[in-house]
Amino acid sequence: MTGSEAVSTRVDTSRPHPARVYDWWLGGKDNYPVDEELARRILASDDTAVRGARANRRFMHRAVRTVAEAGTRQFLDIGTGIPTEPNLHQVAQDVAPDARVVYADNDPIVLRHAEALLHGSDEGLTTYVHADVRDPDTILRLAGESLDFSRPVALSLVALTHYLSDDPAGDDVYGLLERYVAELAPGSHLILSQVTPDLNPEAIERATEHFRRGGTPFHPRPLAEFARFFDGLELLGPGVIPVSGWRPGPEDVAAQAEGIVPVYAGVARKP
Repeated sequence: MTGSEAVSTRVDTSRPHPARVYDWWLGGKDNYPVDEELARRILASDDTAVRGARANRRFMHRAVRTVAEAGTRQFLDIGTGIPTEPNLHQVAQDVAPDARVVYADNDPIVLRHAEALLHGSDEGLTTYVHADVRDPDTILRLAGESLDFSRPVALSLVALTHYLSDDPAGDDVYGLLERYVAELAPGSHLILSQVTPDLNPEAIERATEHFRRGGTPFHPRPLAEFARFFDGLELLGPGVIPVSGWRPGPEDVAAQAEGIVPVYAGVARKP
């Protein structure tokens, strides 16, 4: 297993981490009281939080299956989060047992679960990089030990970009995405989802404030700002759309009856 020395391997239980908050919403056990406290506060302000977390997971499953069935055999998943089955490698390798999957995350708890992540198919490869999305050079270098970037790769950043600012002097999320996409060969895919204020503005404003008070910057984006991530790429149908409506399965159709999920999603191909 490879890793980045720039990212701490010590679990900080004094402040919440998005991966562990997300884990609590999904009913997981790999979180701390500080994570549960923030997750509950946000849920009290925004009752779509749990629906959104589950809708995001289902979208990831559908998107990965779509690009795998289109012939993609390499996947780079950044902001992996704490393993929840079926995970990305299980979906990809169910379609193509020889698929190669690299996970990347900066949470030490995910690092501790990497051994579980590595149990993929015998024909394929599943590995993990301990690094931060804000360090593309490290992630791309380490991922390149397992993936061939001269061939198509599916780059997945599901429910991650809303934790990154668009300030060029800060995270520069658009610059980051351009850096990653520039490394991808033609025929590669970009898989994204992102919280938006468009569909439930008051609740998202309250959730944003809770995140920021907890020490986690949060940047919901309207449709035009989210769609900008796909500039220069060819969107797959149905384009940029609320997450539950992206090529929905029966479970997604049923979930839509439960109410709004303020998350946009899209998948695009690099020409």
